Amino acid sequence: MKILIVNKFLYPNGGSETYIYEIGKQLQKMGHEVQYFGMEHEGRVVGNHAESYTSNMDFHTGKLAKLLYPFKIIYSGEARKKIRVVLEDFNPDVVHLNNFTYQLTPSILYEIRKFEKQNRRPVKIVATVHDPQLVCPNHMLINGATGKPCELCLSGKFRHCAKGKCIHGSTAKSILGMIESRLYRSLHAYRMIDTVICPSCFIESKLKQNPDLNGRTIMLRNFISVSEPSGKKAEYPYVLYFGRYSEEKGIHTLVKAAKELPEIPFVFAGNGPFEEEVNAVPNIENKGFTTGSDLADLIANASFSLIASECFENCPFSVMESQMLGTPVIGANIGGIPELIREGVDGELFESGNVEKLKERIKLLWNEEERQKQYASACETISYDSVEKYCEKLEDIYRRKGE
Repeated sequence: MKILIVNKFLYPNGGSETYIYEIGKQLQKMGHEVQYFGMEHEGRVVGNHAESYTSNMDFHTGKLAKLLYPFKIIYSGEARKKIRVVLEDFNPDVVHLNNFTYQLTPSILYEIRKFEKQNRRPVKIVATVHDPQLVCPNHMLINGATGKPCELCLSGKFRHCAKGKCIHGSTAKSILGMIESRLYRSLHAYRMIDTVICPSCFIESKLKQNPDLNGRTIMLRNFISVSEPSGKKAEYPYVLYFGRYSEEKGIHTLVKAAKELPEIPFVFAGNGPFEEEVNAVPNIENKGFTTGSDLADLIANASFSLIASECFENCPFSVMESQMLGTPVIGANIGGIPELIREGVDGELFESGNVEKLKERIKLLWNEEERQKQYASACETISYDSVEKYCEKLEDIYRRKGE
């Protein structure tokens, strides 16, 4: 098969970029032709033979003052034109969408279907949702005014996005997000997507609330590849948090819990806007941003790890990575997290944002080494797809008829 993978960023930028690179490499190993479409960037590492990309746009910059910028965010004639060049050159069997809203815009859906009709040859459109972008203008299901989880826009009443300044705290950007969401909902644009891959039951349940997506979703847990630990042993037992030091990840709750448990040593591995807050706690050792075997060592040697998110996580790799390295997890009972943790079997859950409940779970597990061992042993029974197995399932999705 010929597979065109679409993502706004074609350079290392986050989880969705790691995803498209890994599935692309594996699909090529399986004998498929793979090309990519997205924005041009000096750091671009994948592409297409036609060398056709859209100009680079950054929604985080102050370029809203430019006259055409708001319209390009809602509808991109450039993206339609540029993807058409790739479609004609590559003639794909499948277009696999990832993050495409705002910079590429759903306008590309119309060009794919136009190409299909003119060539009288079916093109399967598949989308993997790495976040709730198809039902939430700010992609995070977080209310900008309160900073708390929010589902107000799921019914299609996108005015709440503008009211809460949900996109980067900006009224102008939030109004644009509201308009974009209203437009494509009213046009039923997402009916043009054949299959939407959801990495968690949680995110699938949210997407199904859009009638245009209901009946088109499939739950397929993310694949995972974990670096091998070096085998180096820790000098002392500790509790681990690894991830971003940001509000939505529950960093304030984590730091407060650690501060109020001075007898327990914590190791944090990450970075973010609240790093000074992390560094101010005597019993937290901040390792900074860590990857590869160094991170694998930290995870494998931890008594257990923590994920205290206060946002609707989709399918967090931090839980999966911990379990694959035999480390139990205490996780917040929110979003897709509880789907990954069997409470009382291989980990513990607590009420998201509740410092006291988190402290209770930490003290319980820290003081019971036998329970730690039981949970660690149970982690060994957990399995997630390798990229090889995952891509076999993708092949099946690509080939399915009538979706």
